[in-house]
Amino acid sequence: MTPPPPVTDRAPSDPPGGTAPEHSGTFDAALGDAELLAARAALAQGRWQSARSLLLHTGDDWDRRGHRVTVLAADPGAHSRAGQWLLAEPGSADAATLLALALVHRALRGEEDPEHARASCRTAAGLAPADPTPWLGLLLLARAPGPEAALTAAFQELRARHPEHHHGHHLLIARLAERPPGGPESHEAYDTAERAAAEAPADSPLAVLPVVAYAERHRVLAAAGLAPAVPGPAPCAHWTGPRARRVLRAAFDWWLEWEHDEHPRRHLDLNHLAFAMSAAGRPAEAAALFHRIGPHATRAPWSYTGQDPWAAFHQARAHALATG
Repeated sequence: MTPPPPVTDRAPSDPPGGTAPEHSGTFDAALGDAELLAARAALAQGRWQSARSLLLHTGDDWDRRGHRVTVLAADPGAHSRAGQWLLAEPGSADAATLLALALVHRALRGEEDPEHARASCRTAAGLAPADPTPWLGLLLLARAPGPEAALTAAFQELRARHPEHHHGHHLLIARLAERPPGGPESHEAYDTAERAAAEAPADSPLAVLPVVAYAERHRVLAAAGLAPAVPGPAPCAHWTGPRARRVLRAAFDWWLEWEHDEHPRRHLDLNHLAFAMSAAGRPAEAAALFHRIGPHATRAPWSYTGQDPWAAFHQARAHALATG
């Protein structure tokens, strides 16, 4: 697997005549979390106290904690700051977790021994037995090519602590989507995603997971030259079969009824839905989603096109707003 992108990655400027002047030309993994943005800026300047306060007040909101720790940990100097914090407060579970995830990011960038990162995740897990976040770190490492046993084990531990873990489910589905299909509309990633959505409470964001599974398969098919890379005016066959139409309708209806403004990763779901509606040739629904996304474009799934993701986002957005 290609290592995750940096927290903020500069992309090309909007093309002439672009329709979204409010967009900054960057993908920011913080997804508009103001408190996280402040803590990340302080951490980058060598001050870990804001991160300490942020994680203390995040408490056991596990999706938000996972999101915040992962974003903080992606800063190139996070491992050093977390180490300083741990020296100041030996035994701090928050400091140990931030250090572990920072080492995970370094390992994924090829800057750290993966075994050292895994050992740090296990140390953090021992300090906070109820916290799924150290297991998220192990899952991020296991997502890379290699034996699936480690991925399955990490996901089971994570899910035992938070059955609806958003990021964890996305990582699992991404890996499953790379398995060979059983037929045009049959795949283990689809089945797993639909089962997770069905087992979750009615208001759970996992309702969008089946769309994520289709997007991950689109990534695999596009890389193999079996699906159009960029959503365009013509509907993509991958998104127009009976099962795909059912999945899209259910996810869009869920969004209309249940969307959670407070969910830390909601913009990722919105981008997946906009990508899906664009690829399925449904510009009216896509336009509504692009309006809701506002400035919070996410690298995935637009990076799945094989082209510049910022350009792919704007191409789909411009078409939806012009025709929807």
